[in-house]
Amino acid sequence: MARLMTQTSTRIDRRFAKARSEGRAALVTFLMCGDPDLATSLDILKALPGAGADVLEIGMPFTDPMADGPSIQAAGLRALQAGMTLKKTLGVVAEFRKTDADTPVILMGYYNPIYVFGVDKFLIDATAAGVDGLIVVDLPPEEDSELCLPTLKAGLNFIRLATPTTDDARLPAVLANTSGFVYYVSITGITGAAVPDYSKVEAAVARIKRHTHLPVAVGFGVKNAQSAAAIAAHADGVVVGTALVDALKGSLGPDDKAGPGTVEAVARLVFEIAVGVRGARS
Repeated sequence: MARLMTQTSTRIDRRFAKARSEGRAALVTFLMCGDPDLATSLDILKALPGAGADVLEIGMPFTDPMADGPSIQAAGLRALQAGMTLKKTLGVVAEFRKTDADTPVILMGYYNPIYVFGVDKFLIDATAAGVDGLIVVDLPPEEDSELCLPTLKAGLNFIRLATPTTDDARLPAVLANTSGFVYYVSITGITGAAVPDYSKVEAAVARIKRHTHLPVAVGFGVKNAQSAAAIAAHADGVVVGTALVDALKGSLGPDDKAGPGTVEAVARLVFEIAVGVRGARS
């Protein structure tokens, strides 16, 4: 029988513990799986740990990504047009695991593709592929029986999002079955839409930590080494997504095909941001 997450340590737990032992925040990177094509997407993912990424967040392409801004919406569309599916996404993770057994991998997206795939089958296949956790943005705590609790029983982390509008009355419900880390969305709105007020990040992280022992990673609005360092000074993790997707898009040809510098464009930005994250507390 699978054990609940409170009874074991996961790759995500160990990676955040490693960063903490080194006196720094962890860097979590997001990219859409299959953007701009499956082979290039896999090559980018393989390059990111060496560039400084601690945790990989991989988007599951979906036709109606309501929490995402224009850049990530476009990335999902490119992936879908290239033939990406949830099954192929799991295949990419399995291929990544052939050469990297240590870097945590989180799938991020929406419930509909998982529901269509079948929750039980999805969790079996995700575990076999080497997935470590899920972020599913459109399932509130009231629906934990749909996916969250089965995910925990399967031995995977279920990471929940908290926002500036998640007050102290709501926070315990949000955190009740969260594991791995808490993802704090530093702005209200869609991804890539604004720059956070860094002066408020420290207080927000402290408030969440009064309710949980879990690490708190902060995302939305991280664009470069400077903004990442401003957040890393106060958070356990920094999440960057839209900036990486934009770097990828900028490297593509006029037909949205991968160029000779596509992998390097993303890896270079990850390296620059990682330097900012690692130097934030020095």
